[in-house]
Amino acid sequence: MSLRLFDVFHAMRAAPVAALLVAVLAAGRSEAALKPGDAAPAFKTQASLAGKAFEFNLKDQIAKGPVVVYFYPAAYTNGCNIQAHTFAEHIADFRAAGATVVGVSLDSIERLNEFSADPDYCAGKLPVASDPGGRIALSYDLQLRPAGGGRKDTRGREIDHASTERTTFVVGPDGKVAAAIGGVAPDANVLQALAFVRTLAATPGSRSTSDLTSPLPQRIQP
Repeated sequence: MSLRLFDVFHAMRAAPVAALLVAVLAAGRSEAALKPGDAAPAFKTQASLAGKAFEFNLKDQIAKGPVVVYFYPAAYTNGCNIQAHTFAEHIADFRAAGATVVGVSLDSIERLNEFSADPDYCAGKLPVASDPGGRIALSYDLQLRPAGGGRKDTRGREIDHASTERTTFVVGPDGKVAAAIGGVAPDANVLQALAFVRTLAATPGSRSTSDLTSPLPQRIQP
């Protein structure tokens, strides 16, 4: 869902740029997903970085700064390949803004060991976490698509697991959702997340995200 130019013009007159960015991102999110200001469910799960499995703990990561948690349907599928590649290309920019990035899908850790090390996609630059039962995705109010239907990945291998919708959350150091991004192309998803964490980094006193999430409603009304 996009915002009309009329709406954006009036919002720019009425609110700071940071607050406007929150509203624009929220307008494109999944209607079922958590929204800015909601508590982000903490989770621990197996993840892979550069082909090596480890335990990812969201609570530990947000103690260091904002975390971009991006949910995607499945490794080695067209949109997810583009998204992972784009995150890898911009990972230094996210780090410069003080943010950590982690992908989450219902892929097995074995598939993710391959995906995280693949030079065409994650390229060893960002971790991807395994949510085999969809527990984490459901805790973020995301919808799941059942397995089956003879789906195959871009390597011709069968996708034998359920998948979640593509939605990205920026979780602030206060443990709350600062932005929710969905309903856009995979590469645009990455760039919108980057724009937000840069805004967060440039906002004085941004230890808490409340200053960014409170001034505007989720959708700008005429």
